[in-house]
Amino acid sequence: MGDTLMRSIFTAALAAVLTTGTAVAADVMLPKQVSWTAYGTTSSGYAQSVGLGNMLKGKYDVDLRIIPGKNDVSRMLPLKAGQSEICACGIASYFGQEGVFMFANDRWGPTPLYNLFNNIGRNGAGLIVAGDLDVKSWADLKGKRVTWVKGSPALNLNSTAVLAFGGLTWDDVTKIQVPGWGQSMQAIIDGQADAAYGSTISSKYNQINASPRSLLHVTFPHADKASWERANAIAPHWYPVNVTNAVAIEKNTAGTATFEGVGFPYPIFVSMPSMSDDNAYSLTKAVMENYETYKDSGPGMDGYQVKNQNLSWIFPYHSGSIAYWKEIGKWTADNQANTDALHNRNAVLATAWKEFKSMSVSKADYEVKWLEVRAAHLQAAGIAVPFPKPL
Repeated sequence: MGDTLMRSIFTAALAAVLTTGTAVAADVMLPKQVSWTAYGTTSSGYAQSVGLGNMLKGKYDVDLRIIPGKNDVSRMLPLKAGQSEICACGIASYFGQEGVFMFANDRWGPTPLYNLFNNIGRNGAGLIVAGDLDVKSWADLKGKRVTWVKGSPALNLNSTAVLAFGGLTWDDVTKIQVPGWGQSMQAIIDGQADAAYGSTISSKYNQINASPRSLLHVTFPHADKASWERANAIAPHWYPVNVTNAVAIEKNTAGTATFEGVGFPYPIFVSMPSMSDDNAYSLTKAVMENYETYKDSGPGMDGYQVKNQNLSWIFPYHSGSIAYWKEIGKWTADNQANTDALHNRNAVLATAWKEFKSMSVSKADYEVKWLEVRAAHLQAAGIAVPFPKPL
């Protein structure tokens, strides 16, 4: 068989492989040290990172360096500075991509991020409430003390949405400012606050539960459409979940073994576009294919299973990660269309940011004016405009 014919057959075969979304399997090839940023040492995200790090060390002799950060900006800074390629982030990474809230300034602006994989488990999220209060619904938080974490738009926006679910605003509660997430939890134990935002599986909840105040999970009734509309107007990333994994799950206002709650992935594993395809592919493959190794190493690890992944969410996927999803036959035309649309969205945001940066705007008007320019560009492109106003 001639060389030309052989090349033609190979080219056709390769095209068929790519068209069907299947790729040739490759080995996990990671550097000797990997680092990512995460929430503080008492968070469920940090505990999960430790479990994944033990797997990486045991299976691939890779050392994981976990960089804890008190707030959303401090978790994103190592990515921007090139000190870390990955963030095991909360929903603030979405705000960074959109250039809103704490990222609506001349140091940040819209920052393109690529998704690798996420933890989508059986847990939920919301304000954890001290158990010594007479609270039966979110409306009962009126007059209570709710934490506001400095420099953490993710926690604060989600707290705002919880209040909206109950028909409340920050004017209806006493805002207790704290410097970090861990301090927000400690404020409940110390009697300085009555409610603070977190995941239902956060290890710190065990301390709250063991304290004299105890804790209470307040439900988000899924049939209450009006409350969901109020909350989703503030937090469009929310969706209803049946929570089956929570610290002291029996202590919920429904009095049931499980309860109706709110969910979205956490941690969300995102990278800068500069992360190599090899590293993105290898890390995704290592985490997805070694679930049995680490599944019992931390709270909520079941959310890393392949079957739980949502490949059409709010971030475009990294091309290296996409190679793995294609390899196992999970990447669809719809997934690709979603990622393509998000790349287009990021391009529109970049154009809007470039125009805005050419304008003369006072520091006092910076965020408001930027959001106006951002909204105008997105609307002109026929794209949704979440977070149109400052928090």
